[in-house]
Parts: sequence; structure tokens; C-alpha cells
Amino acid sequence: MATQEMTYREAIVLALQEEMRRDPTTLIMGEDIGESEGPFKTCQGLLEEFGAARVRDTPIAETGFVGASLGLSLTGYRPIAEIMFADFLGVAFDQIVNGIAKHRFMSGGKVKTPIVIRAIGGAGLRFAAQHSQTAESWMLSVPGLKIICPSNPEQAYLMLKAAIRDDNPVLVLEHKALMSMKGPVPVGTEDIAMPTGPNILRQGSDVTIVGSLAMVGRSLGAAELLKDEGIEAEVIDIQVLRPMNVELIADSVRRTNNLVVVEEQAPTGGWSSDVVADVVSQAFDYLDSPPARVTLPDHPLPYSPGLEDAMLPSPEKIAATAKALLE
Repeated sequence: MATQEMTYREAIVLALQEEMRRDPTTLIMGEDIGESEGPFKTCQGLLEEFGAARVRDTPIAETGFVGASLGLSLTGYRPIAEIMFADFLGVAFDQIVNGIAKHRFMSGGKVKTPIVIRAIGGAGLRFAAQHSQTAESWMLSVPGLKIICPSNPEQAYLMLKAAIRDDNPVLVLEHKALMSMKGPVPVGTEDIAMPTGPNILRQGSDVTIVGSLAMVGRSLGAAELLKDEGIEAEVIDIQVLRPMNVELIADSVRRTNNLVVVEEQAPTGGWSSDVVADVVSQAFDYLDSPPARVTLPDHPLPYSPGLEDAMLPSPEKIAATAKALLE
């Protein structure tokens, strides 16, 4: 195993290549993933290496190819369905919620459903209201699904490999604004395990800040701003939205006594509400202030660059929210 510096996008491609080489039953389906190599080039070189039988360039029909992934999984394959924009998960909602998530349960565990659904979402690149959602909480209430959110190249590589090897359906949410992010990746790792909960990225004693996907980097940026004012923030990457495990977050709050949760979604029905509720339940007596949430405003994302930037949680907004808790 060797560590190599690469981008988030390159880490996704490498994970797909290694797993498709490892297991000939692994295949990928999606729109423009063949000769075009994917809208964000996350399937670069796959068609040339594995051929059209295993790199299936589909019609614009998420309902069809996501539904087909269930049938493939039941007949011995490990299908990967790439959703060009996470916003289009809604097109295949019935297939995911009423088919894929429930089939292993309804068979009494007699069959496996090793399905990966990769969905590329997130704002910040001027794709407007219908192509900028992270879709993080859309499937949060659905038993039978695992939902993971890699926030850096190492996670993009390791978590995708773990998802492909899993015998249950996994929804992998990737962020388009992270595609050019660079970082070290442990290439060739074979000791693969799905993370079971959050990960502390920065130690701190004054406030706990929890984020996902692109909001992790912005939370780390906020921690640097707070440090200049003598405030030490502990930054946690939630990593896994389902099954959600907040024990580590609650332990952090017992040390810092303050909580800020940062989410790139509208405030209603978001995963941050679950984090806050569970932390209050587990660590209420340790809180010195009401937990705070930094989210998008409660309206669709605009195309306007200035308006989009103003809507997104920034390091400055996150830092200001955290500072207000300590005043």
C-alpha cells in the first residue's frame, strides 16, 4: 500500500477501477458514463478498460436503470448506479424506497442486495435550483439503506470501495464542489471497513462543530477564524448519515458544552435536526447554550452567483454562530 496525492474525482475513479478489476460481477450504469466518461469525469477510462457490457451508458431514465440494479443484484451482480445529479434521485424514489431498501428484509434475508447508488450533488458551482441539492435527508427515514457522505479524497476512495463490497444497498453522496480537492489516498488498501460513525478532524475545547460533505471544509475554516479569537473548536465530520451514530458527537459536547451543526440543506427535515435531538437527549446537562444549526435559507437555490454564495453556510457564518453561543 502506498499513499498518493490525488483529487476527490481521481479517488472515485481509482476506487471504481480497483473494485471492477477485483470482481468481474461489478458493473456500473448511468447517463453519459461511457465515451463521455461521466459529467464530472468520475468514470474516466472505465469503458476503455472494461467494455460496454460492464460500463452501461443508459438512456435518461433513472427509474429504469436504478430499478434494474435490483434485478442485477438478485442474480449475482454488484451493480453501481451513477446518478448524474443527486437531484434526480427523486425520479427513482419508488425503486429505492419500496424496492431496493426493502427487498432483503421481505425475502427473510434469503437474498443479498449489493447495490451502490452514487449521487453527485451540492451547490457552489452555479447549477441552479434543480441541479444543486445534496439530497442528504431525502432517504434518511428509510430502513434498509446505508447513506455515506465522503468529504475528502481518502474517504471518497475508501468509503466507495467499502460500499461496493457491502451486501446491502448503499447510497453514496458525492459533492461536485469537492471534485478538484486534493489529498493523500492510501492506494491499494485491501483492509476495507465501512465507518460506523463520525470522525473528529480537529480537537477543541470550547465548541463542537459538525458538518458533512463540503460543509466539513467550511467548518474547519471556521475553526481557524475562531482560533484567532482564542476559541478552540472541535470539528467533526459526520461521515455516515444512516445508520446515524451520535455517541461521539455527544461525548464531544460533554467536553465543549456547545454544539453547532452545519448542513447544506434547508432547515426543515434535515439531518442536523436529528443530531441536535439526539445530543440533547444524551448530553442535555452538559450544554451551556441551546444547540445551533447553520443551514441554507428555506427556499430553492438561485443561479445568481452572488445570491448562491450568500445562501451557503460560509466559514464566517459558522464562526459567528459558534461565537454567539459563547457570549
